Amino acid sequence: MSPPERHDVPWTALVVDDDTGVRQSLRLCLEAAGGRVLGVGTTGAALEAMERGRFDVIFLDLWLGAESGLDVLPELLRRQPDAGIVVITAFATFESAVEAMKRGAADYLPKPFTPEQVRLAADRLLRTQRLRRRVVELEQQLDDSDVGHVFSSQSAPFHGFMETAARAASADSVVLLRGESGTGKNVFARWIHEHSPRAGAPFVSVNCPALSNDLMSSVLFGHRRGAFTGAVSDVAGKVQEAEGGTLFLDEIGDLSPDAQARLLRFLNDRTYERLGEARERRAHVRILAATHRPLEEEARTGRFREDLLYRINVLMLTLPALRERPEDVVPLARHYLAFFARQQRRPGLAFSPEAEAAIASHPWPGNLRELRNAVERAAILGASAPLGPGDLGLVASRASGGGARVRVGDKVSLDELEREHIASIIAQVPTLEAAARVLGIDATTLQRKRKRYGLV
Repeated sequence: MSPPERHDVPWTALVVDDDTGVRQSLRLCLEAAGGRVLGVGTTGAALEAMERGRFDVIFLDLWLGAESGLDVLPELLRRQPDAGIVVITAFATFESAVEAMKRGAADYLPKPFTPEQVRLAADRLLRTQRLRRRVVELEQQLDDSDVGHVFSSQSAPFHGFMETAARAASADSVVLLRGESGTGKNVFARWIHEHSPRAGAPFVSVNCPALSNDLMSSVLFGHRRGAFTGAVSDVAGKVQEAEGGTLFLDEIGDLSPDAQARLLRFLNDRTYERLGEARERRAHVRILAATHRPLEEEARTGRFREDLLYRINVLMLTLPALRERPEDVVPLARHYLAFFARQQRRPGLAFSPEAEAAIASHPWPGNLRELRNAVERAAILGASAPLGPGDLGLVASRASGGGARVRVGDKVSLDELEREHIASIIAQVPTLEAAARVLGIDATTLQRKRKRYGLV
């Protein structure tokens, strides 16, 4: 007999059979292949089990006493559409096999079966699920397929950072990504997932600032129908979606107090409850978090839980600002230009020497995001060939005189002077709110000026 197929990513199986001996045999076989297995003897117990957790594979008996497994099969798939169901039976017929497939079964296994047949059936379903997830991830990444070059660097300090990051990725601990806005924390979170033992499992991203306070806990942990006004159906939540994989909380500092409390509990014991129900659930999920905020200050003022900060600050990685890796600025700009030139069907598009000098001397307070946006605009709107500093929203005077920047007294417009001053202040302070205070304007006005001057 060949050895059982092993899967690095944890997976779960549900066995639904009224024969205790069959349940035990399937449990031993699937656990030997690396699965976490729950066995139940009735359809009601199966539905209840699916309320408590998510399953990758379900082995469902065709007949459970007087109950028909085929009758409950569509309801199992309605509750967990991604589950792969294998119908097992001692009364195999061509008609029942066809009917099982019509109702959504992925495989059909006559009894008696061997351990090898069981493992092969489970392995086929797991491989299919992971391939399907990979296709979805690749489709999501298609528009951002230029990001890989972000991790190529000529900077020795950045090489050291990447070595530390690789060690963090191989662990299974919480990672807190810190750094200025635009340094690529969300891209880097996906890199950590793809270089971790959970790479074949789901990667689920949550943009915390985009969630309203009232719905934040519901989005993360799910809710039952009727839990609040507008809750017309059950919602699983992002934690359950990420089962076995990675949940990335972008800008975790924006979580509501209730969501912070629930997240702390989940990090402590891996249990949570959906809104509107008292049933405790478990999930096997790795948490990655990112922020550009000074969370220590937020904790001192009570805006962020101090105990949650300690819990998420297990492994901290601070992404360097673009100005801290000056060797990479021009190569990154060239890479972005090649990508957008292909996208816009403008082959041969290149920067002039003056444009590259302007790129090298600009402080890029918006980091990778600002550089990428500037190059994309130039690739779309730039009329000159090659592209000049003006096409990038940079002034040529910054590219001359050894990269000198605009200074008070230079023969430049007030707009150019204001743009340089705003960019310089943003580069020196940790948050946009702090920059607005230094500039003596409100955050809304600062945001409007950033858009006007191409600093976003």
